[in-house]
Amino acid sequence: MKDAFGTPQSLLVLGGTSEIGLATARRLVARRTRTVWLAGRPSPALESAAAGLRALGADVHTVPFDALDSASHEEALGKVFTEGDIDMVLMAFGVLGDQAHDEAEPLAAVRVAQTNYTGGVSAGLVCAGALQGQGHGSLVVLSSVAAERARRANFIYGSSKAGLDAFAQGLGDALQGTGVHVMVVRPGFVRTKMTEGLAEAPLATTPEAVALAIETGLRRRSETVWVPGALRLVMSALRHAPRPLFRRLPV
Repeated sequence: MKDAFGTPQSLLVLGGTSEIGLATARRLVARRTRTVWLAGRPSPALESAAAGLRALGADVHTVPFDALDSASHEEALGKVFTEGDIDMVLMAFGVLGDQAHDEAEPLAAVRVAQTNYTGGVSAGLVCAGALQGQGHGSLVVLSSVAAERARRANFIYGSSKAGLDAFAQGLGDALQGTGVHVMVVRPGFVRTKMTEGLAEAPLATTPEAVALAIETGLRRRSETVWVPGALRLVMSALRHAPRPLFRRLPV
């Protein structure tokens, strides 16, 4: 269960090598989180991430997880919940893709959609059911400001995040009154290995800043978190901009 300060005692990170996921885990372990599960494809990177958290004093386990293998999600993630209650699940997996390449190679675009959206629906429902079964917990879903409106520069990625975002909002409504809290996190451009080499967008942020926003959102029981907060106003304006004007904007 969460402690008096709202910090989860146990955490499951889907996307166990995600820089945002690990920054969040480090922050929560520094507070009071004691048990961490890192779910991801078996690799030296996953084991290294686990070792880093163990060095901070956490009891860390790894579990094989592949977002593209939806048929395995119920069994793989179900095993985690049989080991004990999970106070928080962080869905931090996803791929950015390469817009130009993916437009020319439809199967590559489908892979982006299946990872970000289909994988999220599958894993989200499995975890939501388990959290509901135990009667408490938070499901935190990493969306993106790209979900707010499709842009020419990344509409394949943005559309997959838009689907995930809508799904998570609806799931949160469906779970009202069950003891399970769903929080959607919409970061802007985050400086990570995934975005390395890309032109940096205005209001760029860091994994650590997103982690802080997640911790604050959990404490406030927020349903939607923008990182940084100023993006909420920016995206509200862009969302309502006429399409002919929107096409000409350098976004």
